[in-house]
Amino acid sequence: MRTPRLAALIAAITAAGLVAACSGGTNAGNAGSGGSGGSTSNVLTLASVDQGSIEDVVKAFEAANPGVDVRFTTSGADQYQQQIRTQLASGTAPDVMTVWPGNGNPGATYVLAKPGYLMDLSDQPWASKLPPAMKSVAQYDGKTYTGVGQNGIGAVYNEDAMHKAGLTPPGTWSELLNFCKAAASKGTPAFALGIQDNWVTQIVLYALAATVVYGPDRDFAQKMQNGQATFAGSNWTVAMDKYLQMNKAGCFQKNPLGTSYEASQTLAATGKTLGIIQGNWIVALLKGKNPAGKFTLKALPATDDPGGFIMPAAAGAGYGVNAKAKNKDLALKFVNYVMSPEGMNLFVKKQGGLPSLPDTGFTADPSLAELSKYISDNRTVPFMDQLWPNPKVQQTMLSGLQEIFSGQSTPDKVLKAMDTDYKAGS
Repeated sequence: MRTPRLAALIAAITAAGLVAACSGGTNAGNAGSGGSGGSTSNVLTLASVDQGSIEDVVKAFEAANPGVDVRFTTSGADQYQQQIRTQLASGTAPDVMTVWPGNGNPGATYVLAKPGYLMDLSDQPWASKLPPAMKSVAQYDGKTYTGVGQNGIGAVYNEDAMHKAGLTPPGTWSELLNFCKAAASKGTPAFALGIQDNWVTQIVLYALAATVVYGPDRDFAQKMQNGQATFAGSNWTVAMDKYLQMNKAGCFQKNPLGTSYEASQTLAATGKTLGIIQGNWIVALLKGKNPAGKFTLKALPATDDPGGFIMPAAAGAGYGVNAKAKNKDLALKFVNYVMSPEGMNLFVKKQGGLPSLPDTGFTADPSLAELSKYISDNRTVPFMDQLWPNPKVQQTMLSGLQEIFSGQSTPDKVLKAMDTDYKAGS
């Protein structure tokens, strides 16, 4: 999933998204850390889509390795995914870079490992400790290429804004529509939606599809792979319809297509909306914009049976090493630090995520209590795109959703186009 997105592959890096899809994306920008100068043997280059989460890890890594200079850039997921493959092909890519799990987008593990752009990390100390579900999407052809994180998608509520509006989180689909209408009548839309950044379009759909599609059929992904199911002939049509029902009910602010991911964060953080539907990575970004705010992530109701709710939760974006890295030793040292208990806990605490490795001693933020319970109760499904056969399926979905919101396409047309791309294989 494209997440800040998002959308880089460590313990819950984003985007994340979703996606999502899923680590979070950021505004394009550059950041430098560490000393100026020094030999190239002590310089590490890093490209990330993390916003505000990776800086503390970089500082800690530099502190633990005196004389090392980590030079990093951050950019939005859409921009990053357009650039990274070109940079890898031309030999201008950084030593360490954001990589998403699975095969869902241009910066995903399968896509970058297949042509030999990523270093095999199978012999690193953390690789064998990855849970099976995460290991499967961090690998290509049986070899591990990325350290993955753990992310989830749901409705994130601004508790202060909710209290001011006199509303509580909805517990069913019917309550959700009434919640949106009540919020709109008070002049404070329920959820911020920033689909000017096209990766964001997937997030709400994934949150709905988890329950609507995979709730009644946990084997749906396998059936797709076996040619026994299609998007257009399944409950994906229901999930699409519910997405549009939410828009019609006033669940989102005016002009989502004209709202960026960054702007949607501001709306939710400052109480201009009651919340936002996003990955868990958004919590830290909201707190960054409103340090005194309180935010809670809950499952997005998609039916009137709460017992059947499923949340999207799976391996999130993290970091891989350029196979032609100029400083391979330092690159490996950095990724191993990120995947260590110290580095992982530092990152997920800053990001508002969950560690992907067991026994790190991490205590999850209270805002993620419901996500943690869904994971422990096995009521989650992977981000949908991670096991799709090629990145084109997701690209068609993202652009198609934007066209639906602009009135230029329909759910039926988009789902049929996704089927065509899916059948084309890898």
